[in-house]
Amino acid sequence: MSNNDIFKKLRVALMLRDDDIVGILELVDFKISKSELGAFFRKEDHPKYVECGDQILRNFLNGLVIYLRGTKEKPKNPGEVLLSKGEASVQKSPSFKKKRFNPKNLDITPVKYKNKGKPRT
Repeated sequence: MSNNDIFKKLRVALMLRDDDIVGILELVDFKISKSELGAFFRKEDHPKYVECGDQILRNFLNGLVIYLRGTKEKPKNPGEVLLSKGEASVQKSPSFKKKRFNPKNLDITPVKYKNKGKPRT
């Protein structure tokens, strides 16, 4: 299993977006852009694929510890961090079904067509 695979699996398991990963890496003073980060998550046969080095994965894991547990001065409960992240992502985007048009909510009366003729045989 490569570093890229580990990085991908952690990203999916913790429901992290690119912004979150960039923020986690900044906790350990490691600067990376979203485009550089996106190259790690591509397929291996893609021309823009980049192999994730040990240094990047190490810094991400160290930043992840600070992100989830906090520092010695300000400790956090990792369970609460993950739950608050999950609730925030649910609140950001309502489900598609809730956004859909629902004609039952509107006061529309049925329309009678004047030109409705006899059915053709």
